Amino acid sequence: MTRWLVTGGAGYIGAHVAQALIDSGREVTVIDSLSSGRREFVPEAARFVEGSLLDRDAVTRALEGATGVIHLAGYKYAGESVRHPLHTYTQNVTGTVELLEAMREAEVTEIVFSSSAGVYGTPDVAQVTEATATTPESPYGESKLIGEWMLWNERRRAELEGGSFSPVSLRYFNVIGSATGRIRDTSPHNVVPKVLAGLAAGRTPTIFGDDYATPDGTNVRDYVHVQDVALAHVAAAERLESGQPIESVYNLGSGAGSSTREIIEAILKATDSDQAPEVGPRRPGDPASIVADGTLAARDLDWQMRYSIDEMIASAVSAAGERD
Repeated sequence: MTRWLVTGGAGYIGAHVAQALIDSGREVTVIDSLSSGRREFVPEAARFVEGSLLDRDAVTRALEGATGVIHLAGYKYAGESVRHPLHTYTQNVTGTVELLEAMREAEVTEIVFSSSAGVYGTPDVAQVTEATATTPESPYGESKLIGEWMLWNERRRAELEGGSFSPVSLRYFNVIGSATGRIRDTSPHNVVPKVLAGLAAGRTPTIFGDDYATPDGTNVRDYVHVQDVALAHVAAAERLESGQPIESVYNLGSGAGSSTREIIEAILKATDSDQAPEVGPRRPGDPASIVADGTLAARDLDWQMRYSIDEMIASAVSAAGERD
């Protein structure tokens, strides 16, 4: 039986990935500093190591018996990263360096990297593919692109030395929903928990601009269900295990996207709220539409949109109702 180390496995996405790996019949070790993750999110069947990727001893312990690594740990707030660039680089770049060095020492050669569509910045196309130019506009997006570069260079290093190193990066936009009431999005910066928290406090949701060149005038973004994302990570791990051909990078996207108004109205519907969203001015630099093409992932990783937007939002609202 194979064992996968999930870094950041006490977080919202990481815990879903860890559970999906266990459900697939694999053993799992989770390493997490619990700086933003929650111990109760870690599946009971997983071995847990509390520690940061900056702690080499903790990483070395976590790698014991590992077949490969699914690397989700990091500072994931694009907007906040502009205010905290050095912290972002330390967590996301230095942390990945430490992980890769520990993997080399442990002779672990397979890694699935949780990247981000933030590497594309503000593209001049409505639908990005893996070939779209990478022009990140935040320290967070830059750190993810640097992480990808490190993986490819580590692969090149291994090949020059006559060995092997097998990395794959998954880029995705806005992850929402919940597969269980036990694991939920707790970020104060993500749209769904932010709107839900605002409603609970009696605040009216705000739409920033309704005069964009989109069907309803509001921004269009890509929203994907966390369980679909988790299953894509498992499929990538399986492909690495079996030695099947795999691309260096995959987008996990809907190919269509949903507008800000659609998302907020779905939240209001799911919460039985009679509020109407307010419309505010556009935010500087907010593009009209960014959607990812998931064709390659559909071909290789069984990527598909298994949930409607209403179902995604309903699962997120249900999970939020289970909060402490």
